Amino acid sequence: MQWDQYEIWVMRGAKWELSSAFRDFEVASNVARGRGTGVRLIYATYEDGRCVHQDILVEVGAVRMPA
Repeated sequence: MQWDQYEIWVMRGAKWELSSAFRDFEVASNVARGRGTGVRLIYATYEDGRCVHQDILVEVGAVRMPA
């Protein structure tokens, strides 16, 4: 089974942590905007319960570090 979702990740200390996930981009975008700084909005694809692809759509208030 495959599905896509928009995820909001927040910087906690020195680590990124998943905060929430939404099926709808507009909802995810509005929630991310309301969080302020240290936020990533990611489009993720899952297959059989595993994340197989992620695209960072927006990153606010943090220096981008290579994965």
